[in-house]
Amino acid sequence: MEAISISPIALFMQAGVVGKIVMIALGVASLWCWAIIIEVAVLTNRLRKAIDESQRGRPSPLLAPVMAEAARAARVMVPGESVGERRSRIVETTGRAARKLLVATEAGLPNLAVVSSVAPFVGLFGTVWGIMTSFVGIADTQDTSLAVVAPGIAEALAATAFGLAAAIPAAIGFNRLGGALAHAGEALSDNVEEHAITLVGGVEGEPPRKMAEAA
Repeated sequence: MEAISISPIALFMQAGVVGKIVMIALGVASLWCWAIIIEVAVLTNRLRKAIDESQRGRPSPLLAPVMAEAARAARVMVPGESVGERRSRIVETTGRAARKLLVATEAGLPNLAVVSSVAPFVGLFGTVWGIMTSFVGIADTQDTSLAVVAPGIAEALAATAFGLAAAIPAAIGFNRLGGALAHAGEALSDNVEEHAITLVGGVEGEPPRKMAEAA
């Protein structure tokens, strides 16, 4: 009996046409997930550093559009507007620009969610197909020995393994990066509110002051 290797390449070569299509699709999905994870992780880290620099009074190029939107809103003078209303308006206007930045940073996260939920079912399809191949082999040969069913079972289990290899990193990346982006969003929101207080309480052209001084 020919030995069956359990290496991914050997399992792929020994699989049928449908099994190979399933494995290729899951392999591409896995590589795509890792590319998204790396990209979102780098963008999230860059955003957190930009927020930290801004909180220390050092302007960051990444947050420049957000702060420019805050300055533009601060220059608009509405007759009869109270200080609190002006501050709320600046926060709301700046918050929209901040949300655009967050959306651009987390653009790949929905794809991770899709892969983490769909990949196991694609692998399950390959599993079912492999089992069906085993039953067809039994029917053709009228033999239930391990030599007949082993190739189909190996193909089935390989499809399951490929599905998990794509789904597990996607699920972990989605949850961890989603949490990191949530914390970055909260920090950015606090930064926007502090900057709005500075703009309302200060004079345009003066260096930013601390929140306690501006209040």
